[in-house]
Amino acid sequence: MEIIKYTPEWKNKWDKFVLESNNGTMFHLQKFFDYHVDGKFNFDHLIFLEKNEIVAVVPGAVMNGTKFESPIGASYGSIVTKDVKFDKAMKIISSLLEYAKSQGWNELELTAPPVVYENKPNQNLDFAMLWQGFNYSLHYISSAIKLNKDEDIISRFSSTVRRNIRKSFKNPDICVEITERYDHFFPILVKNKARHDVKPTHNYRDLLKLRELLPENLKLFMVYYKNIPIAGSLMFFVNRTCSLCFYNMLLYEYDYLKPIQRVMYEVVKYSTDNDYQYVDIGVSQDTKADNPMTPSMSLIEFKEKFDAKTVMRNTLSIKL
Repeated sequence: MEIIKYTPEWKNKWDKFVLESNNGTMFHLQKFFDYHVDGKFNFDHLIFLEKNEIVAVVPGAVMNGTKFESPIGASYGSIVTKDVKFDKAMKIISSLLEYAKSQGWNELELTAPPVVYENKPNQNLDFAMLWQGFNYSLHYISSAIKLNKDEDIISRFSSTVRRNIRKSFKNPDICVEITERYDHFFPILVKNKARHDVKPTHNYRDLLKLRELLPENLKLFMVYYKNIPIAGSLMFFVNRTCSLCFYNMLLYEYDYLKPIQRVMYEVVKYSTDNDYQYVDIGVSQDTKADNPMTPSMSLIEFKEKFDAKTVMRNTLSIKL
């Protein structure tokens, strides 16, 4: 098995491999990385080859000259493969470790998507990494809803949420649209984030660029009240298995209408109708706590009202 550094002539083959893989997402696509402004990152993406055919890819970058991190400039990274057997997973990891040592790296840090993002859940890579010296260095708590076309969506939600959603159905002044009006969405998102002394991961230019590059992967759900935008959810349809609520926003003076609960129903319904297996509502950490793993209890409890269950976003690391 040979490892080479990614170069642009591999772009189409790389993206084709990710799309056909068992665990790849939009965050692993070279097309996704194109949204970054030139020069923001110096990437060191890796391609694993057997007989000149791709068997794995890893997006990432070498930080401070000796530490390889994946992802860089994305939400998820780590090793993308097809539905590999255990012996192939072992070879991929041993090859990565040999390559890292040959490059003079002294640390690897890989954060993969939660297992619910996989078309066929397969933790061969995780075990192969642990067996060959990796250890878990960080866990984030995320919340995902398992979708089921044979189950009524509203019946799965808490009684209060059910009541609020049904009330919104009866209000003729409330409507929900899938729209391209990012100009309606983004200013409210910025205000929401400012309440917690943070900024959105993406600026307005970033979101428009992502929409241009990956129009089928981004869908903006907006709630309007008397034609006023009052809430929304920007969904990333990350692969054929999972959709991700990347941003939710709310105009707080309209919170009494519970528009976030209505938009949650709409994104779950859309994802179910379009054959996705899970909706990931995102991580729930207390960003002001000293320990980055500190859970946000109120946020987790809110997500549980929609029948969301805990899935972990795990980081595996090794020092060489």
